[in-house]
Amino acid sequence: MAVSTADPTGLTGQSRMLTEGQVTSVALVQAALDRIEATQGTLNAFRWVRGEAALHEAEDADRRLAAGERLPLLGVPIAVKDDTDVAGLPTLFGCRGEAAPVTADGESVRRLRAAGAVIVGKTNACELGQWPFTEGPAFGATRNPWHTGHTPGGSSGGSAAAVAAGLVPAALGSDGAGSIRIPAAWTHLVGIKPQRGRVSLYPYTDAFNGLTVNGPLARTVADAALLLDAVAGPHREDPHGPPAVDAQAAARREPGRLRIALAWRSAFTGTHNPVHPDVRRAVTDLAETLARLGHHVEEARPRYGLIGLSLLPRGTAGIAEIASLHPEPALLDPRTRRAERNGRRLGGRALVLARAREAHQHRRIGAVFSSYDVVLTPTTAAPPPRIGAFDGLNGRRTDMKMAAACPYAWPWNVLGWPGISVPAGFTRDGLPVGAQLLGPANSEELLISLAAQLEDDLRWYERRPSLTGAQSTPVEQ
Repeated sequence: MAVSTADPTGLTGQSRMLTEGQVTSVALVQAALDRIEATQGTLNAFRWVRGEAALHEAEDADRRLAAGERLPLLGVPIAVKDDTDVAGLPTLFGCRGEAAPVTADGESVRRLRAAGAVIVGKTNACELGQWPFTEGPAFGATRNPWHTGHTPGGSSGGSAAAVAAGLVPAALGSDGAGSIRIPAAWTHLVGIKPQRGRVSLYPYTDAFNGLTVNGPLARTVADAALLLDAVAGPHREDPHGPPAVDAQAAARREPGRLRIALAWRSAFTGTHNPVHPDVRRAVTDLAETLARLGHHVEEARPRYGLIGLSLLPRGTAGIAEIASLHPEPALLDPRTRRAERNGRRLGGRALVLARAREAHQHRRIGAVFSSYDVVLTPTTAAPPPRIGAFDGLNGRRTDMKMAAACPYAWPWNVLGWPGISVPAGFTRDGLPVGAQLLGPANSEELLISLAAQLEDDLRWYERRPSLTGAQSTPVEQ
């Protein structure tokens, strides 16, 4: 497999240039900070920027590089999401209000620093990570670099916007119901939702009752794999995690001939969620590419059952748990307070039953992998909505609208299994859409190999947004 090295602005490219002495960390970090400042008024991707601290850390990285030290990300600028602890900054989970700065890095940030990365800031996220848009009274609206009238998705929309616009080469997001994969699809990125436990969430163990994981957003599979390898692994206080993977090696490996199930039908949501014609066209084209590459692709229907009955208590109980930590509850969105009330009601026996159903759901839905190696679905049923599309909706109407637009991602959070969203193309209006590659437990390496094969053929990283005004249009580079 020919692995692309054509992107000097990506994570792998920047790491290589630093190692070879072609550029300094100070130059890369300063350029990232300049891009963040220049686009904050249009994209609004960042909640916190570590300007002075990041430059001091870049100077230290340059000294270490000059002395011959080599680490996977030494001197490379990286962003993390607002739900991730970075020492010296508050962790507000996208909420309004004030909070004391945390005193220690979360485990994923500790691992990033151990790999040499320079954390330039924390990106915007919607309140408590609940919605597939990144808007709110705490910071305004984060906008899509491909068309600033549209959302980049959520809840990791700030991270996705920052990477898609080239502000940073890669960023961490979190995914509790699609919050990495949805913004990846809507900004033309690769987004990996790892196996539950692959990346430590410490000090937030068992986040959202096992729904939430952390993972990478990047323009290429190689960059996403590099970032995943850097952050993967448990904290000493975490429960036993999954077996280790080598994501970077997987990105260089052929996947072999696979049996792929193209699944158009989503799990039951109680909403009408037809697939937008442009999304169907794009995912169909991607399925045909997989067939041309030698894989056996056919339509199939995973047996989801009523898996949504497990999502609801786990998700709302998680919202109630995190909302209870907010120093000023009156500042929370009315929809959050509604979800918090529901979570308190469902956080007892209903939650216990929901967790107990997981083994049965593994068997029921996992039966598809007796006939197929990978499941292919749209990442979302719809293209990215306009900014403000969810304004003024009550909690129930917000839930119904987002379930209709995004019915495909969340079942894999209930299962805890890995998935990757890859770019599938664009609508006729130039808005990005994505497709999911989904696997059984601990199948990241297979999914990454397949995604890398697709990327090698489609070269989606060559297409970038052009931020020339209120409306961005895709350009070839």
